[in-house]
Amino acid sequence: MNSEEQRKLLGSFIRSHRERIKPDVEVRRRRTPGLRREELATRAGIGVTWCAWIEQGRDVGVSAETLARIAKALSLTPAERAYLFELGGRRDPAGPPVSPIDSAPASVAALVMTLSVPAYGLDRLWNASCWNPAAENLFAGWLGPKGERNLLRYTFLSPSARILLPDWEQRARRVLAEFRADCARLMNDPSLDALASDLREKSDLFAHEWDAQSVSAREGGIRTFVHPLDGPLSFAQHTFSAAERTDHKLVALIPVLKMTP
Repeated sequence: MNSEEQRKLLGSFIRSHRERIKPDVEVRRRRTPGLRREELATRAGIGVTWCAWIEQGRDVGVSAETLARIAKALSLTPAERAYLFELGGRRDPAGPPVSPIDSAPASVAALVMTLSVPAYGLDRLWNASCWNPAAENLFAGWLGPKGERNLLRYTFLSPSARILLPDWEQRARRVLAEFRADCARLMNDPSLDALASDLREKSDLFAHEWDAQSVSAREGGIRTFVHPLDGPLSFAQHTFSAAERTDHKLVALIPVLKMTP
C-alpha cells in the first residue's frame, strides 16, 4: 500500500461494493445490507479477520492474488477491478500481458497525425508509440528511420541528443525525474527493470540520477533545441494523458514565435 489514505479508500471501496451484493441466502430481518463480511471472506477464500483489516485500512500488504479473489467475489466490472488494483498498488494478474513496446491508443495516434506541429505519443516506458512528420524532422536521431525509440535511451545515450539539446545534462536530469513520477505504477514490471539496468551500465549520469530517485511532475514550459539544419528553435511543450489508457501520453510542441524589434 502506498499511503494510509489509499488503504482507507481501498477498504471503503470494498465495503461499499460488499454492501451492494445480493446475499446467496435471503434472511428475514437482516441487519447488514448486502453481504456480511463473513460471507465476502468465504466467497473470496480469505480469513474474516483479514477481510476486516483490509476494510479498516490497516497496513496488511494485500497481495495481487487476494485482490483478484476479492474482485471476483464482488463481481466487479473491468473498470471497477482496475480501480481496485490501482488503490491496492498491485498489478492485476489477469491483466493484458506486458510487452516491451505498446501500441498507441487510437485517440493518441489520431490526434498526433492531425496536428501540424511536432507531436508524438509515449507508452508506459516512454517509447515513442507514434509521431508525425514534424516531430520526426525535429527529432531525427530519435524518431528517424534509424532512431532509438525510447526517449530515455535517446536522451542519455545518443550523441545527437547532446547536439539537439543545448542544456543537455539539465534536460536529461529532468526527463528522468519526470519518468520517475510514472514508475510507481510500473512495480514488478520486468521491462522497466531491464531498461533501468541497461541504462545504468551505459550512462554514469543515469546511474547517479536513478539512485538519487529525484521525482518531478511532467510540466509544460519552453523547450529549446539546436537543430542541425534549422538552427535554434523554441517550443512550448504540452503533455496530455489518454482517458482510455492513462499510461500513454501525447506530447505536442507549439512553436514560440520570435519577437521582432
